Amino acid sequence: MPEENWSLIIGSRSKWYQMDLKSIWKYRDLIMLMVRRDFVSVYKQTILGPLWFFIQPVFSTLIFTVIFGNIAKISTDGIPSILFYLGGLTLWNYFSDCLNKTSNTFVQNAGIFGKVYFPRLVVPLSVLISNLYKLGVQFLLFLSVWFYFILIKRNVSPNWSYFYLFPILIILMAGLGLGFGLVISSLTTKYRDLTFLLGFGVQLMMYASPIVYPVSMVPEQYRIYILANPVSPVIETFKFIFLGNGYFSWTALGYSFCFMAILLVSGMLVFHKVEKSFMDTV
Repeated sequence: MPEENWSLIIGSRSKWYQMDLKSIWKYRDLIMLMVRRDFVSVYKQTILGPLWFFIQPVFSTLIFTVIFGNIAKISTDGIPSILFYLGGLTLWNYFSDCLNKTSNTFVQNAGIFGKVYFPRLVVPLSVLISNLYKLGVQFLLFLSVWFYFILIKRNVSPNWSYFYLFPILIILMAGLGLGFGLVISSLTTKYRDLTFLLGFGVQLMMYASPIVYPVSMVPEQYRIYILANPVSPVIETFKFIFLGNGYFSWTALGYSFCFMAILLVSGMLVFHKVEKSFMDTV
């Protein structure tokens, strides 16, 4: 009987920590197809389509300006309220979208996972990439307001020498969103309660981040708790770069990076362990 030569062998690994990350590159075309699917499925049957990318941050910024700026009189450290809130929301929206959409990877894609083989990590990675389009549009909105206050109002002084950190901030937010999402997605296969708690938890995390208030107004004895949130140093660094006023510390930024790296590795390991048997519990 002639020997059979297989180009691909699919099998169950005995070690839970053995991840074949190289196979993800082989399925890069599938990642881009899923990116297109995510974009089309959400906005294909909407009237305004991608304009929702603008509407969400604009309305959120206006509400924050009225409630926190005009009514509650919360300080923005001399930064125009609209620019302050829009700056905080730009990266936060990317993080929250990545977290929310990757946290239900197993539940939403159970039908596909049960029929076709491909690296399961392809799905959450496609979410990160598709959300970059939304981030890009919202960042352009921020830049349009930012240039107005720089060139016309002349009351904003960016720290130009730190602009090289901006891509790193995006990577940190992507890593944090993916890491949290992978862990929660793995847990929701058994504990569906986390699905209901997620939206509430993300909302609480937003108020625990310096989006509607600056770190400078937090009492000194409580500031460490705000900065313990790994998202806080990223948002404050963004404000420090573009608005010229924010809490910037290499130590705090390094903490966010270390937190992101540990969370991401842990999330990938847990995700890989669960993916081999989640069909029995999902």
